Order: sequence, then C-alpha cells, then structure tokens
Amino acid sequence: MLTNEFNYELPPELIAQEPAAQRDSARLLVVRRATGALEHRRFADLPDLLAPGDLLVLNDTRVLSARLLGHKPSGGKIELLLLEECDDGTWEALLRTGSKRPPLGTTLDLAGGARATLLTAGEKGRVTVRFASPLPVLDLLEQYGLPPLPPYIKRDKGGGQQRAEHTSPDTRPPSLAPSTPLPLPSTMPADSADRERYQTVYARTAGAIAAPTAGLHFTPELFQTLAGRGIGRAFVTLHVGLGTFRPVTAERAEDHRMEAERYTLPPETATQLAATRRAGGRIIAVGSTSTRTLETIAAAHDGALCASSGRTALYILPPYRFRAVDALITNFHLPMSTLLMLVSAFAGTELIRRAYAEAIRERYRFFSYGDAMLIL
Repeated sequence: MLTNEFNYELPPELIAQEPAAQRDSARLLVVRRATGALEHRRFADLPDLLAPGDLLVLNDTRVLSARLLGHKPSGGKIELLLLEECDDGTWEALLRTGSKRPPLGTTLDLAGGARATLLTAGEKGRVTVRFASPLPVLDLLEQYGLPPLPPYIKRDKGGGQQRAEHTSPDTRPPSLAPSTPLPLPSTMPADSADRERYQTVYARTAGAIAAPTAGLHFTPELFQTLAGRGIGRAFVTLHVGLGTFRPVTAERAEDHRMEAERYTLPPETATQLAATRRAGGRIIAVGSTSTRTLETIAAAHDGALCASSGRTALYILPPYRFRAVDALITNFHLPMSTLLMLVSAFAGTELIRRAYAEAIRERYRFFSYGDAMLIL
C-alpha cells in the first residue's frame, strides 16, 4: 500500500489557527459505516447521537509545557522540546539550534535558572540531557515552559495568530511536507489561551507532548448531559509522543515504524469496559490514542480488556481487525499520517476519502484546533 494513497489537497485557510469559541460548538461530521451516510451536526449534539449504555473511553494524559528556551555558552539561542524522562532521571529531548549543534558535554542555560548538559546525540536533533535546576523538571516546565503547539499553528511575536500559507509542497507547513523528518512545534510564542485550550478539561496525568485532540471538544456541561442520558465515561492514559505524530516518509505505508508510547488502562476502567460489554453497550473511543491503547491490550489478551500498562508501537492501517472499539470520535488529520491511516482502517478508505472531500466542500476546520468526526 503506497503512502501517497492517503494524500489529499487541503486549502490552507481550513487549517484551524485557533480553537472554536466554545469547545462543544465545533462542527461534527457523522459518518455511518453501515450505510455510508454523512450527516452535519455540532459537537454539542453528541448526546443525541449515542445511546444509553454506551461508554466513552478518553485519554486523560496532560500535555507538558515541554518547550524550554535558552542559549549555548556562545550565546546562540536554542530550544529544547522535552520528550520523556528516562529511568535514571535524564531526559530525552529534541534540540533546535540556529547553528551547529554543540558538542557532547556542553551545558545549556535555560529559563528559570536551569541548566542542561548534553549527554548523547542522535539523528534529527534527538539528544539526552541531564538537568541541574532549582525546581523539579515538571515544575520548571509548568512555570517556564511553552505549550508544544503543532507547527501548522502560527503565532506572531505578540502571541496572536498568523495565517498559515502555502503555495507548493516545498512551502507547506512542516507537518504537511512529506520530507520533514520530525514534526517540531512552532517557534512562535504560544498565546496565553493555548495553555488552557490545548488541554482537555479532564487532563490529569502529565506526560504528553501533544494533546489528544478529539477530547478538546468536551466540556463539563456536556459530560453532565451525557451522564444524564446514561452514557458513561472511562479513562485510559497514553502519553502522546513522537510515535503518534511522526510523519510517514516511507514510500510504502507498511514500511513505516511507530515509536513506542507509554500507556495505562487502570483496574476501574477495565471493570467499566467489562460491564459495558456484558450489557451490550458500545465502546466509543475518543481519539486515535484511546483506540490504540484499547486495541493494543485486546490484541495481547485475546480480545479481553484487562488492567494493563506498558509501551505500545501499534500501527493501525488498512486492513485491520478491530477487537475493542465500536465507534470512534476523532478530528481531521494530516495527509499521509498514521492517524489518517487508522481512521481509514476503521471506517474504510473510500468512505473516509468521501467524508474528507465533503468536509473540505463544507469548509470544516482541520487538524488540532479543528472540527470533529463521529464514526458509528
């Protein structure tokens, strides 16, 4: 299967540069797999589209303000995007520098009086660093870090929005260019509102470098309405990392390899999932990360959804037999991405092509801050 089969042309003005005025006011394209019907709704209509006994499974990962600015001993500016803490207390990170990468052993001066020493260096800016900081690293990020906005969200130096424009494949936003090795966040400052809106209202377990964007549309009031209709919710954790958003650069989609990401399905969620199945309710995955968590566990336990934790590099592309998920809530994804491949595997490639074409015709908003899709 060629990666280019998952390509499509998107007018640049449809790339959402800011969230909807209200989280649940986003548009919702309903895709019915059995009939191929498409229906245009609002996300606030979700309670009318689900049934009593259904269970929403949401990813409660919390996005780290993972970007730290600083400079080299020479004074040159640098940026560290922290990826994950290692068992020995060091951190994996991506280093962005405007000039030559400093040699191993160099100590970088960072915001908040922190310093980071380069221990190892790999390809594409990947490094390991050890911190010396007056604050624990997570507190340092909370106080001095910047949200890791995707590169197609542009902010000017005052924190406002800047239109994303492209006229050819060579000038597309970095995440849209097939030749881009890794999707680094925007170098523009984040708006203060991004600290709230690039985070789900139920985020609680810190560790992600990108938001599980399908969940951005939920509000406490919507959850209350859903509960009143007998629609439950349960939580898993998958810390969104490079595995989710690394572009597929291989010519054949099957040749791509996912990077592993950490997940947890707690005992209380396993109990809720088992009860839902016994009662004949549907398991509604909110986002690709919840889907991959559930399908990873189901594949490892002969279809059972038991309490579990570990790392998953599950790569879902057509054809794939889903064993855990009955319906899916998702955003509109980048061309030739693993996310678009997962959605195509769930609904069918031709139906998703038609749905995306319809969304473009109807001027839906795309990507992280964009509109949503419900696949039933």
